Amino acid sequence: MTAEPAAAGTGAAASGGLLTEIDHVAIAVHDLEAAIAWYGAAFGATVAHRERVESDGVEEALLQVADSFVQLLTPTRGDSPVARYLAARGEGLHHVGYRVADCAAALRAVLDAGGRMIDAAPRPGSRGTTVAFVHPKGAFGTLIELVQE
Repeated sequence: MTAEPAAAGTGAAASGGLLTEIDHVAIAVHDLEAAIAWYGAAFGATVAHRERVESDGVEEALLQVADSFVQLLTPTRGDSPVARYLAARGEGLHHVGYRVADCAAALRAVLDAGGRMIDAAPRPGSRGTTVAFVHPKGAFGTLIELVQE
């Protein structure tokens, strides 16, 4: 059996609509240095980008995997969302970041579909991106970050 080619004009729908690819999978950790070392020892991963995001109260290390990243996150202050997450749930998967061509349009689409947003409008993210977070209560239990490069 062979797959039929996509019908002409279906481009965005056939490729996932507004989501263009997975930007990153974020993992909350207590010890960023230990997590970086473990990913290096276990997988040969190296840090492609590292940044402290004061507005979110986190430090991140991005490990490149093909065209996406594993984002290791650690809190830089006790009142950050990642600090609260670690206190409540411990280390582990924090959120999934999806690349979008237009963060504002994707945000509107989420709201139109009945989703809940954490960010009322797109805002600056790390690496010079524009981001907006979708609340997990409106996204089947998954915190989603919309990422426009």
